Amino acid sequence: MWCGRTRALLRVSGLWPTGVLGRRPLNCSAASLAGSNSPRCWNCGGLGGPLRGDRFFCPQCRALQPPDPTRDYFSLLDCNRSFRVDTAKLQHRYQQLQRLIHPDFFSQRSQTEKDFSEKHSTLVNDAYQTLLAPLSRGLYLVS
Repeated sequence: MWCGRTRALLRVSGLWPTGVLGRRPLNCSAASLAGSNSPRCWNCGGLGGPLRGDRFFCPQCRALQPPDPTRDYFSLLDCNRSFRVDTAKLQHRYQQLQRLIHPDFFSQRSQTEKDFSEKHSTLVNDAYQTLLAPLSRGLYLVS
């Protein structure tokens, strides 16, 4: 499941999935989970399934959820929507996300989670490459 090193990295970065041994939520308040319009998890049907904020996992069953195709690259990589980007912060966030959702960490999980992991990883790679280069970042901003 989760190796000790991965758990430690996730705890330190604040990205540990909610509902795991009482760890704190991933930038998510309990009130947002309680809303009646909360999406449901594909795996267990629990509330708060698909992504809200930085949650990548269901709070009840810890299953990886599908990526949000409408989420923009700046919010995904936690950057201000501006041409000026702190590339060190961008790289740190990219590495943080890849440690969380990289397909290598899902080899023993269900095929659905493997597929979601690949999609998340591809999305994070695309976002990072786009925002890292000034020309592609500028084009992304105007699009």
